[in-house]
Amino acid sequence: MKTTDLFIKALENEGVERIYGIPGEENLDFLDSLKDSSIELVLTRHEQAAGFMAATYGRLTGKPGVCLSTLGPGATNFVTAAAYAQLGAMPMIMLAGQKPIRKSKQGRFQIVDVVGLMKPITKYSEQIVDGNNVPSMVRDAFRITKEERPGAAYLELPEDIAAEETDASIFDVVSSRRPDADQQAIDLAIEMIEAAERPLVLIGAGANRKRTASALQKLIDKTGIYFFNTQMGKGVIDERHDKFIGTAALSDNDFLHCAIERADLIVNVGHDVIEKPPFFMEKGGKKVIHINFFAAHIDDVYFPQLNVVGDISNSIDRIANGVCVSDAWDFGYFERVKGEVENHLTKYFDDERFPILPQRLVNTLRSQLDDQDIVTLDNGVYKIWFARNYKCYAPNTLLLDNALATMGAGLPSAMAAKELNPDKKVVSVNGDGGFLMNSQELETAVRMNLDLVVIILNDSAYGMIKWKQEGEGFRDYGLDFDNPDFVQYAESFGAKGYRPNSHNEFESMLDTALNSKGVHLIDLPVDYSMNHSILNVLLKESACII
Repeated sequence: MKTTDLFIKALENEGVERIYGIPGEENLDFLDSLKDSSIELVLTRHEQAAGFMAATYGRLTGKPGVCLSTLGPGATNFVTAAAYAQLGAMPMIMLAGQKPIRKSKQGRFQIVDVVGLMKPITKYSEQIVDGNNVPSMVRDAFRITKEERPGAAYLELPEDIAAEETDASIFDVVSSRRPDADQQAIDLAIEMIEAAERPLVLIGAGANRKRTASALQKLIDKTGIYFFNTQMGKGVIDERHDKFIGTAALSDNDFLHCAIERADLIVNVGHDVIEKPPFFMEKGGKKVIHINFFAAHIDDVYFPQLNVVGDISNSIDRIANGVCVSDAWDFGYFERVKGEVENHLTKYFDDERFPILPQRLVNTLRSQLDDQDIVTLDNGVYKIWFARNYKCYAPNTLLLDNALATMGAGLPSAMAAKELNPDKKVVSVNGDGGFLMNSQELETAVRMNLDLVVIILNDSAYGMIKWKQEGEGFRDYGLDFDNPDFVQYAESFGAKGYRPNSHNEFESMLDTALNSKGVHLIDLPVDYSMNHSILNVLLKESACII
């Protein structure tokens, strides 16, 4: 058969359901083979958006998402999405074409060493130089992207190799079990937890797995140990739990950090160093147990006294089975901190001013969405308030990026989330800066017949950087811009546009959008002017918990 026929069979063999992307002339053999396949082609308007959608598919399913581009500029448009998947531990495979390699037709026209370009930001980056190698290379790429820590892979198929005949056969997909932690490490962890006075559990990005969630729930319910999470660890355990203190949305100076400072042992489950450190270690200070698929990367602020290396869910389950509740545990201080956190989080939930405060937006969305509904965030200052104030009741119901922290991913990730979860409501929250980086995908969302709500927080500026500029004493310069009429913009793509003039109007429009078919965009004026005053008060108040 033709190499591309074999390639498609290899992808079908791996369970690929859809490919996101934009084909070019170097992909025409691949495209022709794909037409007879069960795999759906989702045509996007930019390769970066295709990459973000594929990465989100991987994040939500655990199976590598797949995206496709042509050579040169098409493939280089994948770079940001590759870094997004790699840092965020999302399994994703990028497929790209290339000019013929056996005999040049056009010199160096459009030829860039994309394989070399991708090597530092992927787990696997190779060019296919023989059609007979397709089965092994596809199998290897899928295996490597799924293995802990998950990430991105890049496969390049030159035009002449794509058209070759091959008699190679498909490799069986062989599942592998992650190794379990050594029993001695489990016993030491139990011993350290039982000997502590104020143990505290941290849930990080690596713990955001279904089996891990049930094991952690078992540990917390049995012991009564309080817990907190990182931004990408949100929702692993229902945040309405009476032992949940909060999310480490800020690097320091939050009420939560008072509890972290008072803890004498932190059981660190699945924390990934790609996220900002939720705490800093000092020699002679608190002890840390590192529970992850891999050993800790040691640096000046993180040097755990114990590594429990292996399948996280298995490790937590065994610790939960073995640990005994200790009479020496004292959680009174953590209970006080939890009360302070709750009081502060709700302070602006009912604020009526308009443009809207981000805290009020968080409360409005939380009140109108069910437990399993999904909010996706682009990147901006509002992410802090969502991470801190938006309670997640289930895993992967607030999709944010605290790894690469790129702009432009919010809308594409929402589209992939909705496609995978047609029965759940999905809301994409974007700043006006980030939204316009991939706003062309509104056409894709309309064409896909998605029921999707897109909220644009409109402040006519790059708000996060402006906030930092002001906070660090710099002069106001270079961060303001003008926006299009977002309502007309949405409607030009076939979506429905709204522009509220009060909170009550916003609430009504949101209710209509959430309960209607199609793509709905809400142009929502936002007020960030209180960010500094809220955080300054937070700094003073959190320093007073003694």
